[in-house]
Amino acid sequence: MTLPASLDEAVAALTAMPAAVPVAGGTDLMASVNSGQLRPAALVGLGRISEIRGWQYQDGNALLGAGLTHARMGRPDFAALIPALAAAARAAGPPQIRNAGTLGGNIVTAAPTGDTLPVLAAMEATLVIAGPGGVRRETPVSHLLAGRDMLGAGELIGFVRVPLLHAPQVFFKATGRTGPGRATASVALVLDPARRDVRCAVGAIAPMPLRPLEAERWIASLIEWDADRKLAPDACAAFGEYVAAACIPDPAPAPDGAEPPAPLPPAVLHLRRTVAALARRALGRALS
Repeated sequence: MTLPASLDEAVAALTAMPAAVPVAGGTDLMASVNSGQLRPAALVGLGRISEIRGWQYQDGNALLGAGLTHARMGRPDFAALIPALAAAARAAGPPQIRNAGTLGGNIVTAAPTGDTLPVLAAMEATLVIAGPGGVRRETPVSHLLAGRDMLGAGELIGFVRVPLLHAPQVFFKATGRTGPGRATASVALVLDPARRDVRCAVGAIAPMPLRPLEAERWIASLIEWDADRKLAPDACAAFGEYVAAACIPDPAPAPDGAEPPAPLPPAVLHLRRTVAALARRALGRALS
């Protein structure tokens, strides 16, 4: 294993060894190795790169190092900075996973159940990608998760730029069992009074976080932004149903209209109800 001491050294190592795989916490990598899905020819360890293990303030944003662990993001000082991301980090499995797993690893692996991903999508975060020759480029996190802007040869995620909104933001998830576990569904929600909008992302139910844009615009139009963000009591429940139906729609009717659409299977219907409950709860918590 190669152990570079800086981001540019890591990029150089990956450029020199195209078959090498970067590794930080290794929580997802080792699972793939142990299951026989991956046999890396070489490893480039990122654990000694101090510049990506902290964060700094930059023009109204938090510039988060890709090497930040979930355990570090879950601490009170970070929670005061980005509460929803801290909540997602605290929910990311048992202590041994949180101590090793990193923000950058969560993004690159892009597993549907990655807890930080819906938060980054709702916050409209941007990735700072380091490439050969000291080049830095930026791309929205949603583009990478959707596969529209893949990492090139020798490229690494160095930092994640997250807007500091100083506004209500929450993260909730449902699991199949009591205690820490993989999400069956998750919801991140952000209120942005400056733009008078609501941003919501639903995780774990699709290959990437889903943004119910019409539901966002609809609920934002109902909030009385100048009156302590008041909202009609039944609007939260309606928002939850709107989000769930947008993310898990009813089956389409037959093209000829001869037969009615089949009902949703019970398991899918239960998942839709779970998403509705999470979205309703998230909006209620943010407004309170």
